Amino acid sequence: MIPVLVIGELNVDLILSGCSQVPKFGTEIKADRFSMTLGSSSAICAVGLARLGHPVAFLGKVGADSWGDYCVDCLTLAGVDTRGVIRESGVQTGVTVAVVGSGDRALITYPGATEALSLADIPDPIAGAGRGHLHVSSFFLQAGMRGAWPTVFDRVRRAGWSVSLDPGCDPQNEWAGDLRALLPSVDLLLPNEVEITAIAGVPNPEEALRRLHTERTRVVAKLGSAGSITLEDGQLLRVAPPPTTPIDTTGAGDSFNAGFLHAWLQGQPLRQCMRAAVACGALSTRAAGGTTAQPTRQELAGCLEAVW
Repeated sequence: MIPVLVIGELNVDLILSGCSQVPKFGTEIKADRFSMTLGSSSAICAVGLARLGHPVAFLGKVGADSWGDYCVDCLTLAGVDTRGVIRESGVQTGVTVAVVGSGDRALITYPGATEALSLADIPDPIAGAGRGHLHVSSFFLQAGMRGAWPTVFDRVRRAGWSVSLDPGCDPQNEWAGDLRALLPSVDLLLPNEVEITAIAGVPNPEEALRRLHTERTRVVAKLGSAGSITLEDGQLLRVAPPPTTPIDTTGAGDSFNAGFLHAWLQGQPLRQCMRAAVACGALSTRAAGGTTAQPTRQELAGCLEAVW
């Protein structure tokens, strides 16, 4: 299998589940459950790939603190190569607080060391011998890398690698043009419904899909319980997820990414890639946290056989 390198953010998730609403300033609400798990879009995708038996390495930065230890230990135990994780004193490992209600969630993130990762931390050449794939998540949170991605993408593309990008949400809600400028260097763009419409500047995800999809860049949009859409030969292709009763949707889109990449990098047909993606996303919601219930290769195969 073609190995994957994930460059991204690495933080802890503190999950407050069973919340009836997001608290307003000056008020307090009660959560039914609490858990601490490995967080961050990039790390959840990496663990999802490892759970499927796909070779994956991680390059990122954490603080020299106990939460950094926790993040690295979680990746290592999952089978992710963590030799590229940088431990830096003077910065704190990032934290995300997830307030989870019925079928949705709100996130508050302290980026911490995520914002300290810079081009100087990326080895050159980044790509070794043989084919590989680079996956990047949380474009807007990785402040130190915003101006560096064109250089990084150029390096890996010259080495024959493919590139995927999950933009993540823009906390400033500005959706600056530097992301659009990167798309000619991206093979796969993997946004959710909010992200694709904001990037394209149109309210409808199908229209946004047609605006962003090119011969160079395949766009696969994640629509939550409505499944996923992309274009195949100019026609809309939609795949619905398998029936699931979700406990926690945290990281479901990142597990979707793992399932799609796992199938796509093995050369499977597009519809099969989308089925693997929506299945991985749905199965990941069976327990609290982004990585707790991610499927193994055998569980994914069983789901695909049962549903399709």
